[in-house]
Amino acid sequence: MNRIFGALLSLTFVAALANAAMADAANGEKLARRWCAECHVVARDQSRGNTQVAPFSAMAKMPGFDAGKLALYLLLPHPKMPDMNLSRQEAADLAVYIARQK
Repeated sequence: MNRIFGALLSLTFVAALANAAMADAANGEKLARRWCAECHVVARDQSRGNTQVAPFSAMAKMPGFDAGKLALYLLLPHPKMPDMNLSRQEAADLAVYIARQK
């Protein structure tokens, strides 16, 4: 059972990485403004966000930042974030947009 779960997780990770390579940052910006801007500063023209969460520019500058890994992370449930119910492509779009905020 653990092997099956590991294999499925690996396939999901590979799919997320592949989607990140073909991601659309413009769509990622739309998603960020819709879902993330209430808490995160998602763009330079945004005046404020929640001081308890990192702005996208700071996230993108973190050592080891990887858009593919972020896309996979966005597909998993997060108790402090709204359930965005993103597709793999949308998660990749959002992750690439965040990466470009560096």
